[in-house]
Amino acid sequence: MKDYQTQQLRNICLIGHGSTGKTSLAEVILYNCKETDRIGRVEDGTTTMDYDAEEKKRQISISAAMAPCEWKNSKINIVDTPGYFDFVGEVMEGLRAVDAALITLCAVSGVQVGTEKMWDYCKESKLPRAFFVNKLDRENSSFDKVLTQMRDKFGTSVVPLQIPIGKEASFKGIVDVIKMKAKIFEGKNVKEDDVPADLTDTVNEYRASITEAVAENDEVLLDKYLSEGELSDEELITGLRTGIAKGDIAPVFCGSSLSNIGISTLLDAIVDYMPSPLDVESETGTNPKNEKQEQRPVKSDAPFSAFVFKTIADPYVGKLSLFRVVSGTIASDSTVYNANQDKSEKVGTLYILKGKTQTAVSKLSAGDVGAVAKLAVTTTGDTLCDAQNPIKYKAIDFPQPCISMSVKPKSKGDEDKISSGLTKLLEEDPTFKVSRDVENAETIISGTGELHLEVIARKLQNKFGAEVALDLPKIPYRETIRKISDVQGKHKKQSGGHGQYGDVHIKFEPNSDGTDFMFVDQIVGGVVPRQYIPAVEKGLKECISKGVLAGYPVVGLKATLHFGSYHPVDSSEMAFKVAASLAYKKGMKDAEPILLEPIMHVEVTVPDEYMGDIIGDLNKKRGRVLGMEPNNGQQVIIAEVPQAEIFKYATDLRSMTQARGSFTMKFERYEEVPANISAKIVEEAAKTAVAEEE
Repeated sequence: MKDYQTQQLRNICLIGHGSTGKTSLAEVILYNCKETDRIGRVEDGTTTMDYDAEEKKRQISISAAMAPCEWKNSKINIVDTPGYFDFVGEVMEGLRAVDAALITLCAVSGVQVGTEKMWDYCKESKLPRAFFVNKLDRENSSFDKVLTQMRDKFGTSVVPLQIPIGKEASFKGIVDVIKMKAKIFEGKNVKEDDVPADLTDTVNEYRASITEAVAENDEVLLDKYLSEGELSDEELITGLRTGIAKGDIAPVFCGSSLSNIGISTLLDAIVDYMPSPLDVESETGTNPKNEKQEQRPVKSDAPFSAFVFKTIADPYVGKLSLFRVVSGTIASDSTVYNANQDKSEKVGTLYILKGKTQTAVSKLSAGDVGAVAKLAVTTTGDTLCDAQNPIKYKAIDFPQPCISMSVKPKSKGDEDKISSGLTKLLEEDPTFKVSRDVENAETIISGTGELHLEVIARKLQNKFGAEVALDLPKIPYRETIRKISDVQGKHKKQSGGHGQYGDVHIKFEPNSDGTDFMFVDQIVGGVVPRQYIPAVEKGLKECISKGVLAGYPVVGLKATLHFGSYHPVDSSEMAFKVAASLAYKKGMKDAEPILLEPIMHVEVTVPDEYMGDIIGDLNKKRGRVLGMEPNNGQQVIIAEVPQAEIFKYATDLRSMTQARGSFTMKFERYEEVPANISAKIVEEAAKTAVAEEE
């Protein structure tokens, strides 16, 4: 691939709802640009972008993938992203690598939840965006219906630059509204023709709306439009490019990736209308030397800086860091500075990626996208730059994990493989977290959805050879007491020679100072010698790790040692420890022990129309709704819910709100478990204890 100037680059991210044809569109683009010699199919597992074994098996995209292609003296870097919400982190990574997004829609399904979410992501990050209405050859497809939906949802900034010729099975071409020409697709040939008579009025209407949109975003063109009533083709194209680059105009293109209709016209439009890196606002970062904001010009001769937007973990090749050159030029076998880690990195061979295929290049210039292997300390979100001109760009704001599962090895001895694999996958996926539940000896993985965690488990098997089972994490219940008990614990053993003797009287009561355990020594007159009192305290501390109800740790307990007796020969520290444990078992049972469960503070953000369903569901989950607050046109429901009821809330919320809802959750406090549920937990714990003994 030849060297391209920055103004000849187009970096485009394909985003949209699941199954709208993003990967198929990327595949047919690569075919039309002669990057591949055949069109791969998702169903056959032969596409360039979906190369992972799990992607082929599930027939969905799981990771963002990229490929460059050449069209009319321009280089287009395509980034294909997943449509499933579990992999939204991959979308965020892809959007940081590009200058514009192409939101794909299905001409049958129209505007879906994913379409709305992708529009919002682009709007938040001020990223230029366009629409591609795909699958126009499908039964029940309707371009007009989808366009109306888009305008209703996203406003008058949505303007069609192309409209289809024919419907459903008879879909055969595209009308270019700007150039007022029709393109008829006949196999591999494209024939230019006049606009069909039955579409003339529609084309004129859309052209007028484009002219108005362009004029509204440019004062000079607005004056001319008001005085003359029209704009020339050149003025329209210039105005469109400016409006699209600012995000004020969202053009609509159309076609069918499966039938390869409208793809060459889409590529023409990307080159003609979509912004190059020079057309969008330069990225702003922070100078780590003085913490001041700086803007780097997108120029090849400016000081080098690049943003690492994605990491790929490969068990054989090692770590592959994908980056976008923001300014300057990077060459192979050079040294760069990582501003986030404050360390230098040795850069080996530079690559450009086409799916999983790596092609070595000698250098990459401002605006281009590439990859480098085996960087020592660099992770996703880091900035690489010239050490003499350091800069740190804003990291990607990834969503927090909202569902957790425990990971258990299916084969003994796989623990090291699992640990190593999870560490490598953490580098690859910032929306995924690993923690260790020491109390229950479980490894917990957290992610953005059940499918996300299932894929992580499969990657552990496919990439690192460790087969695992996923299960719900154990709930960290606690035990405490309600009443006061005063008991004796006496340990006496005589079997020839030295015996064992320890006798303690301990008062157990709820502890009101908030600590888990308080020991009070009230011994007077030496009835228990001073040297044995620490042994009593130690014995109790060892006991509270297991309660008498279901074996959960005990909290909120006050133990007062107030009387006892000893034997001058047979008493020992061990004897008093045993006596303390006997007193503990008896005293806890007499003091009305109860189970406590963790209560989570939950904030659920949903559109108004789902409020009733969400509140009703929270009530079913033993939740308490504390209040509601409006937020950006949506409602935030604040509630407290037992952790036991909310492990799979991410899945429940997604199905109740068609994925329009989101939530955050944090631990609040412990509360008593209702008696009927407590009885079941105690029964289950007893069964587990019996099974473990057997």
